[in-house]
Amino acid sequence: MKLNLQKPLVIFDLETTGLDLVKDRVIQISYIKVFPDGKEVRGDELVNPEKTIPEVVIQLTGITNEDVKDKPTFKQLASKLNDVFTGSDIAGFNSNNFDVPLLAEEFLRAGIDFDFSKCRLIDACTIFRRMERRNLAAAYKFYCGRKMEEDFEAHRADQDTEATYRVLMGQLDKYAPGANEDPEKVLENDMDSLAEFSKTSDNVDFAGRIVWADVKGQRTEVFNFGKHKGLPVAEVLRFDPGYYSWILAGDFTYNTKQVLTRIRLREANK
Repeated sequence: MKLNLQKPLVIFDLETTGLDLVKDRVIQISYIKVFPDGKEVRGDELVNPEKTIPEVVIQLTGITNEDVKDKPTFKQLASKLNDVFTGSDIAGFNSNNFDVPLLAEEFLRAGIDFDFSKCRLIDACTIFRRMERRNLAAAYKFYCGRKMEEDFEAHRADQDTEATYRVLMGQLDKYAPGANEDPEKVLENDMDSLAEFSKTSDNVDFAGRIVWADVKGQRTEVFNFGKHKGLPVAEVLRFDPGYYSWILAGDFTYNTKQVLTRIRLREANK
């Protein structure tokens, strides 16, 4: 099935030094950019994380410190990647929970203020879990009819990206309107619908420090931690302006600070 696109869709995957959004770094990024006319552009980059890759990650990915020592840093690749992702919707496997938040951190560390709120975020993992509740290998077998290890090398970003692309296409085939008898298992071939279906939280920032909540009948950003938990962000910024400075100086993700700064600027301009 051909994707129903109004703008490009970038399917991507990261391999990283670990799972900490603040401390860990990208060691491989792979993507497939699909255009509305069906054109596909693929990219795959090993990245120098400027820190030692832990042995457990080497064992998992097969990517060694020797492999990345002469590769460009993310900062050196950032402008190119910004061009790839700008103006596109974004898809991946478990990407809304990890890959997108970490990519946001890497962009901000490189000095690029990429606004992910302008992208529809489609997560094939969320779709899969809500429909079938399995992992990528099981998803590949279920939707593509083959064992993943027969077609791909495990835990490499380029391999996982290709598998994710095939899984997403298989999902759209399997859950197309009229394709099965279960009315709850229907997916529209539409990026708005897929992005909405991929949502698993009301997070405003990727780390969930700020969330959407209903306050006095209005959808409002509220803090989700600390002494001001449950209070509207805009209200806290007015009566406790030092809280903003404390967060900016603290061990919070760049994305959390970015989101908070945008709220602060919005309120100041009212």
